[in-house]
Amino acid sequence: MVLPRQFIDELKSVVGDKWVVEDLVAIERYLYDETAPPVRPSASREIIVVKPGSIDEVANVIKIANKYRVPVYPRGGGTSLVGGAVPTKPGIVLSLERLDRIYIDVESMVAEVEAGVTLGKLIEEAEKHGLMFPAHPGDEGAYIGGLIACNAGGSRAVRTGVMRNYVLGLEVVLPTGDILKLGGKTIKNNMGYNLAHLFIGSEGILGVIVKAYLRLYPKWRYTATAVIPFNSRSSAFRTARKILSTGLIPLAIEYFDRQVIETSAKYLRVSWPIDIGQYYIMIVLAEPVEETVLVELELIDRVAREEGGLEPFVFQREDEQKNVLKIRSEIYSALKSSTFDILDTTVPIGVIDRFIEMVNKIEEKYRIWLPTYGHVGDGNVHIHILNYPNFTQDTLEKIRDEIYDIAIQLGGTITGEHGIGYTRKRYVRKLLGNTWVKTMKMLKYVLDPNNILNPDKVLPED
Repeated sequence: MVLPRQFIDELKSVVGDKWVVEDLVAIERYLYDETAPPVRPSASREIIVVKPGSIDEVANVIKIANKYRVPVYPRGGGTSLVGGAVPTKPGIVLSLERLDRIYIDVESMVAEVEAGVTLGKLIEEAEKHGLMFPAHPGDEGAYIGGLIACNAGGSRAVRTGVMRNYVLGLEVVLPTGDILKLGGKTIKNNMGYNLAHLFIGSEGILGVIVKAYLRLYPKWRYTATAVIPFNSRSSAFRTARKILSTGLIPLAIEYFDRQVIETSAKYLRVSWPIDIGQYYIMIVLAEPVEETVLVELELIDRVAREEGGLEPFVFQREDEQKNVLKIRSEIYSALKSSTFDILDTTVPIGVIDRFIEMVNKIEEKYRIWLPTYGHVGDGNVHIHILNYPNFTQDTLEKIRDEIYDIAIQLGGTITGEHGIGYTRKRYVRKLLGNTWVKTMKMLKYVLDPNNILNPDKVLPED
C-alpha cells in the first residue's frame, strides 16, 4: 500500500507541512517501542508521522484517514512493552507529542491534561501547587494519553489504584473523527453510561484519548522506605500478607531477591546497601503526619520479626530514599539487553509464594535463571525470560507458556498492567473465550467500521 499523494497533501493542509514527516531517518524512532526486540513485531516501512498540535487537528487527521481507510497508530511516549505502539501495517503514526498543555485547578484539585503531557510533567506541575498525583504507573517519560489507554498500574497500585481510579473525565476522538466528551471535573457523575471506562484500557483500538481530567490529592508531607531482609522467601511473603491484614496499606510493597537487586545496583555502578538476607520486602510509607509514619514503622518491624525477618533498614532522608528506590526501579533496565520477554503475570496475593515456587521449578527444569520481582502488595509479578544463546525460539516460548499456565492455574492472569498489545493477542481467545472476542469485535466494528485505529493489536485474527 503506497499512501496516496493527495492523502498526504490533505494531512499537510490540516497540520502544516512541517508536522507531516516523510523522511525515513526522522521516522525511524517512531517505528518501535520498549518491547524486547526478540518479541517486538516488525514495523512497516510505509509509514509517515503526523504531529497535530490541537484536538481539532487530531479530529481532522482521523477524518481524512477514515475517508481513505488508512490505518492510524496513536503514539505517546513509546514505552509499551507489548508492541502496542508499533505500526505493523502501512499507514500513519499519529504522534501526540505536541498536545502537551496542562492546567492545574487548585481549588478543585483536578489536572486538565492533554494526551502528550508526560507523567513527569504532571507530577512536577502538581507539586508546584502543593498537590500530587499519587499513582506512579511507570516511566516518567510516558505520556498521559498512553497511560490511560493502557490503564497503567505500577508499584503504588496497592494503595492508590491504577490510572482508571484517577480519571474523572476524558475527551476522545473516535475513528470517524468525531470528538466525544465524557465526564469532567466532578467526583460524582451519574449522567448515562460511564463510557469513559470503555476507553480506559482499550489500548488505542476504540478511540484516541486527547485530553483527561485527573484527580489530584494534597501532597503527603512525610515518607519513609523500609527494606526488610529475609533468609526465607516464604517468610517474606507471609510478612507482606500479615502487614496488609493489620489494616495498614503502605504506598508500595515490593519483592525482590539479592541476585536481582545486585544486578540492578551493578548496572547503576553503585552498591546495594544491605549485606544481609537473600530475599527482600521493600515497603514505602507516606502520610500527612510524621507520628503516623513512626507508628507504622514500629508495626512493620514487629510483624516482620514475628515471621523471621532480619534487622530492617529504614531510610527517611529524601536522598536516601531516592537512592534505594532508584536501584529497585532500574531492574528492568539492567536486564533489558538480555531479555527475550518480560512478563507481568498477576495472581491472587494469597498464592504469590506458591507461584514463585513453581516458577523456581521451571528454573531447575531448564537450568536457567528467571529474574523475578514485583508488586507483592497486589500480586503483580514480573519475570524476565532471558534470551539464552543455546535456546531456540520454541524453547523460550515454551518457558513463557509454562509460566502463563501456572498463573492461570492459580487463578491469575497473564497481564496485570502491560496490556495485550501485539505480543499477547495470541493468548486472548484461549484465556478469555470466543464470546469475549466476538463481543469486542462487535464493539470495535460499531466504533471503527473501517478498522483504521491501531489495527493488528489486542484482538486475535479470525
